[in-house]
Order: sequence, then structure tokens, then C-alpha cells
Amino acid sequence: MKIVIANLSHIKYAEIICETIKESAKVRGTGIAERTPEYITKKISSGDAIIATKDDEFAGFCYIETWDNNSFVVNSGLIVHPDFRNQGLAKQIKTKILEYSKEKYPEAKIFGITTGLAVLKINYELGYQPVTFSELTTDEAFWNGCRTCKNFDVLTRTERKMCLCTGMLYDPKHEKNIKSHKYDSKVLSRLKRIKQALFLKKEKKQ
Repeated sequence: MKIVIANLSHIKYAEIICETIKESAKVRGTGIAERTPEYITKKISSGDAIIATKDDEFAGFCYIETWDNNSFVVNSGLIVHPDFRNQGLAKQIKTKILEYSKEKYPEAKIFGITTGLAVLKINYELGYQPVTFSELTTDEAFWNGCRTCKNFDVLTRTERKMCLCTGMLYDPKHEKNIKSHKYDSKVLSRLKRIKQALFLKKEKKQ
């Protein structure tokens, strides 16, 4: 398995990356913002992505976005092809792109939002902390990227205070960012259940 900074030779995978993201959203039934091949191509061309391949087959992907004049960085679009899941690849990709983000943007706070407990677990083990959305970027362009998510109406109804996604932040200057975190599955599972209950309650009222 090769996990490297994406370059022009990887543009050929743009279509399958987008298709994998789209299919994953359908299977999981959770919010995953869709991306176009053109957007993925742009990220690959600018060197703002990590890609995993095996014997020239696409295996996984994640890209970098910057906000608020590079003061915030988000590692987004994490996806692993179904043929390569349950092998620990997602964490390898997240680890690689976190280190790359810290190297490329050493002063930036790194964050992500996700509904998946698996990604929450990985982020927590890497030193990310659960935070409120108010601690993340205020850049409208970032939040507009959520428009293709099935849960976007929840985000708008709460005036962007909460959604089914959980915000997680890695501050390179913060003492609590340690890689030896013990994952508390009960806490994060409870957090997800609370958000789902709030979402269902709102849906019933409509």
C-alpha cells in the first residue's frame, strides 16, 4: 500500500473518488457533502491531498482546505474504497494528512466535522478535541460546502450552532493534543445518540 501526497499522476482517480464518496453516503445514510471531479482534480493538482493506492488501484483519499487566511485547516473528504476497508487504512490516511497539514500550515488550527463514530475515534486518538461549531471557522464558504449534505436543513434551523456532525479541533499549541489519548467510546456514542434524538424530534414536529 502506498500512501503519498497526491500529484498530477493521480488525477485519473478523481471520478472514482467522487463516486466512492457518493456511494458511501448512500450506504451509511448519513451526511457526506458531495464533491465534483473538478474540485478533486484541483486539490490533487495543488498538492493539497493524500491518496492511497495499491497496485495502481485507488484505495483511499483525503484533502486539505484552508480558511480564514490559513488560520484554520480542515482535513476533509476522507474516504476508503470498499475493497480496502477494515484494514486500518483510514487511520493511516488521517495520520499522514495531519502530519502534512502541520508541516505545511504550522500556525493553523486543524479541524473536521463528521457524523461517523469511526472517524471520531480516529480523530480523538490523534489528539483532536470535540468542540462547538463556534470554535471553528466562520468562513461562509466552508459552511456553504455543507449544502449538498442531507442534513443541511438541521444546520440552518439551528443557526449553525449544531448539527448531526460533531466538530473536532486539533490545536498544535494546545497541551491537550497528545497521541496517547484513550478513546472513550461511551462518551462519543452518547454524544451521537443525543444529536440523533434532537434531529428526530425536530423531524416529527414538521
